[in-house]
Amino acid sequence: MYELIIAGGWLMLPIILSSIVVIAIAFERYWTLRPAKVVPPTLLGQVWHWLKQNQLTKENIHQLRSSSPLGTILAAGISNSAHGREVMKDSVEEAAAQVIHELEKNLAPLGTIAAIAPLLGLLGTVIGMIKVFTAIMIEGTGNAGVLAGGISEALITTAAGLTVAIPALVFHRFFERRVDSLVVEMEDQAVKLVDALHGDRVFRTEEGANG
Repeated sequence: MYELIIAGGWLMLPIILSSIVVIAIAFERYWTLRPAKVVPPTLLGQVWHWLKQNQLTKENIHQLRSSSPLGTILAAGISNSAHGREVMKDSVEEAAAQVIHELEKNLAPLGTIAAIAPLLGLLGTVIGMIKVFTAIMIEGTGNAGVLAGGISEALITTAAGLTVAIPALVFHRFFERRVDSLVVEMEDQAVKLVDALHGDRVFRTEEGANG
């Protein structure tokens, strides 16, 4: 492995650094974007139970806001529920925008690496081929070692760039889809709370919360 890295030339350094970043972001996002952590399944029922029992104190709202991304959105809506439906919806949307921004954290660098890693590999290919043709111009085709070194550098960097880019692209698409799914679920639960508080919908999780 070390020999391959050396044979690939100096462009192997940014490719290796990119692979480390991809692995770090993938682990961090996988841990952060767990559905049970972002959208706790019993949280909305618990909030409704607090509301029905008049137990929604400032301490509970603070606890709700810091508990999860969904809790942040629900807490924003509850804090402004007394000002009317439209104000409550606006506060929910503002909180949701901030939450979505946090959920999408580090996805842009992941997409950037997926795009530039093949280009780094291609650059290594070009540099390797330049070395090959330079060696042919200077020494002719008789020095097979020099020719092989340039060709191997070209192929190694190309393979390394693709090896980093393919997983980065897969992770990027996977986490984008995960964020979209979580956002839809949070929006659905926020709408349920808004409608329930303003009498437009029967809150169906009430029995489960009280049970």
